[in-house]
Amino acid sequence: MTTTRVQVVAGGPVLVSGPVRIEMPGGDVVESDRFMVAICTCRRSGDYPLCDTSHRRCRNLKGSARRVDPGASATTSDPAATTP
Repeated sequence: MTTTRVQVVAGGPVLVSGPVRIEMPGGDVVESDRFMVAICTCRRSGDYPLCDTSHRRCRNLKGSARRVDPGASATTSDPAATTP
């Protein structure tokens, strides 16, 4: 008997050793013959139900927004940008 490996990635997709046939609730069928298939769990993928790593871009944007200094845009180190 062949076992199918399914790995749930924290904050990411579900990885399934392929090939796979995914049956959607509306009756559509998505097939992939790849050796490993990433199934989207965040629903941000433009290729849903397959993962296109959109969860990474969202996580990176949230992380960079926290590190931005709101006063940084008001200052400049360019002397030519100041008026006498």
